Amino acid sequence: MTPPAGPVATGPGSDVPVGYPGADTAERMAVGFGRLLRELGIATPVGNVLLFVEALTVLGLGDRDRVYWAGRSTLVRRPEDIGLFDRAFAVFWEGRGRHDSIEEAVEEVRITLQLDTDDDDAGDGSDDGTGDDGESISLRFSAVESLRHKDFAEYTPDELVLARRLMADVRLVGTPRTSFRLSKGRNHRTDLRRTVRESLRTDGEPVRRRYIDPDERLRRLVLLLDVSGSMEPYARALVRFVHAAVAGRQKVEAFAIGTRLTRITRELSRRDPDQALTLAAESVLDWSGGTRLGECLRGFNDEWGVRGLARGAIVVILSDGWDRGAPEQLAEQMERLHRVTHKVVWVNPLKVTPGYAPLARGMAAALPHVDDFVEGHSVAAMEELVRVIGS
Repeated sequence: MTPPAGPVATGPGSDVPVGYPGADTAERMAVGFGRLLRELGIATPVGNVLLFVEALTVLGLGDRDRVYWAGRSTLVRRPEDIGLFDRAFAVFWEGRGRHDSIEEAVEEVRITLQLDTDDDDAGDGSDDGTGDDGESISLRFSAVESLRHKDFAEYTPDELVLARRLMADVRLVGTPRTSFRLSKGRNHRTDLRRTVRESLRTDGEPVRRRYIDPDERLRRLVLLLDVSGSMEPYARALVRFVHAAVAGRQKVEAFAIGTRLTRITRELSRRDPDQALTLAAESVLDWSGGTRLGECLRGFNDEWGVRGLARGAIVVILSDGWDRGAPEQLAEQMERLHRVTHKVVWVNPLKVTPGYAPLARGMAAALPHVDDFVEGHSVAAMEELVRVIGS
């Protein structure tokens, strides 16, 4: 069988197109390319590689665009992998001479991975000393960026340190509230005192009127962090978010809830995060213990919330909703809390789980009294929480 006329792929498959007795070229190239993608971190199951082989058997290697779209449609499963796939495709299929063998091409592709640690002395662009002038794919990954979507429960101690740096940049603003204080304004109502004072300059004629408007103040933000045993994988990261909120914003109150209620605002107000977290851990005696959300919320409402701390405030509860107490008590206390607050936000790290439904007794009892129910499993979820608080 005579090969079809026209251009062929200029990659490691040489001049031999699929479609005559030596057609195993497509299979070897597809398998080699799939192996390369797996080494780069792109999930490429065997079944997808077989689909790619079948596609090349039908399309041949003569048209670059057909080969590209066949590979992208069968081997790329996530949108974020498209850029990496394009670079790998350019090197594997286009970066070799037409007469190179497949084995040489696959072996000579050198993958250079650079980890971006955000250090000032990193990435100086110096050569790695290998002296290899062959084709290579140089990829740069940011460890900090990859942590934004990683589940807190899978963090290592070193990753917790990096996550703390990300959370330190979070700025909680929140919607303002109208204050009883008045300040200079434009058109709300006339400021008689300033208007009369200005009229003395024009023989008593109020040529220029001065106005006054109600002032605006930040709403108080109250954070209630569940530190029970079921929340332990997430509490160790969420407490860093709470510290960033307390240390970086005025009018923030923080409490730990488990089997008892503990106010930790003073401990977390220190700028040094290590010192703040150490003091908070020492003050919370029931860390990784049981859960009595209803009883803790009753203590908060009686001693702090209903008396004024939660009035007109934004209250954020960070908990998975597992409660050993009576759900009726939790529902009653949530209703009391919701009546006096501006907004109640519940942050549940388990919400991201596929098929999750709020079936836990505590979560089901509290949900009717919650304004926003959001995820809390990653830094990206915390950034979404900041948006919810500010809306």
